[in-house]
Amino acid sequence: RRILRLAEMCRRLETEEEKVLPFYPSSLAEDEQRDAQQVLVEPPKERLVQAMWDYMGLERFWQRFNKVKLEQQVLRREQEALSQRNQWLRELLQRYLAGLSVTHEVLSKPNPL
Repeated sequence: RRILRLAEMCRRLETEEEKVLPFYPSSLAEDEQRDAQQVLVEPPKERLVQAMWDYMGLERFWQRFNKVKLEQQVLRREQEALSQRNQWLRELLQRYLAGLSVTHEVLSKPNPL
């Protein structure tokens, strides 16, 4: 119940794009979609199917959860790439500044320029 209440609270915070566009487009053919829809309309007969129906309300929650996890991975990788680029630019700037300044240490090394 707590998860469903949190999902309702999150629904209020969704952007218009998230409310209108589905998270995952279906990859099923039309006849497969029709068959799947028909199975959903029929009342469940087995206990396992009934238990699955009890958790159908969490499907959107898990879709959102997975979407957030994927976005976290993308942002983490982007941050790593930016950190590497930043480090490379710092080293490049350091070499450039070392080439401009005239000190005993700089004169003892080959000039990068």
